[in-house]
Amino acid sequence: MSASGTAAAGQVEHMLRQVTPGRYDAYEALLRVLSTPSSGQVWMLLWHGQAGSPDAQYGNMEVDGHGYAPCVTSAQELSASGWNRSYEVVDGLDVARTLYPEHYGLWLNPHAPGGGVGIPWLDLRRIATGLERQPAGPLRLSEPAVPVPQFYALLTQNAHRTPAVRSLRRAWVQPALGAPYLAIGLDVYDTSPAAVDSVRAMMQQSIVAVPEGLPVSTVAMSDAYDPVAIWLGVNSRPFYDREAHVAPAPAGGYGYPPVRGAY
Repeated sequence: MSASGTAAAGQVEHMLRQVTPGRYDAYEALLRVLSTPSSGQVWMLLWHGQAGSPDAQYGNMEVDGHGYAPCVTSAQELSASGWNRSYEVVDGLDVARTLYPEHYGLWLNPHAPGGGVGIPWLDLRRIATGLERQPAGPLRLSEPAVPVPQFYALLTQNAHRTPAVRSLRRAWVQPALGAPYLAIGLDVYDTSPAAVDSVRAMMQQSIVAVPEGLPVSTVAMSDAYDPVAIWLGVNSRPFYDREAHVAPAPAGGYGYPPVRGAY
């Protein structure tokens, strides 16, 4: 192995040793290393085929009903694992892009004492699309309790004047790291550039009614991989629905009991 390959393995293994239950900061640091080309290389275990061949298939394992592809973090760990089939050395970023669309996670060093560390597909998606673009999980999601009726009223008025908008939903998101924020789920009829610009303008015109210090973000309800969008689709009702002609729900409970959960 080259000196650069040894250094890359060393960074991954160093961060892996820091990860313990509840240490979300260490886990995030591990994700950052894996997302960095050349620094986040892993040795993917091939169940079938050879490295680089069209028929190559990663191994798979199931933990608590979720699928993972096993890998090791160095040539030394490969030897320790006893794996006697083929393998390929790949950047963690490339692995993340391959696995997350199939809802597969990545499991590092499953042979190690304690069973290694699993990275769910939701976090592989964060690696693939940019760690800073998505909140750090596990997320706690609930119906917002922050009273901002002026914002909801203005947003509803502007949504009614924006033909691309079908409905709006809301959630309170508490990431594992970072400040909680209000998420607005956008369900739209049209994703053309002009429609996207009109929805962006709608949010910009409405955000002026948000109290200072309250972070607000948006999420596309059409994103089948976003945990906030998934939660909203299952656990929330629209507070604006063009087709149902429903008026905004009143503040203070919004007309139905709060729903709490976690992803």
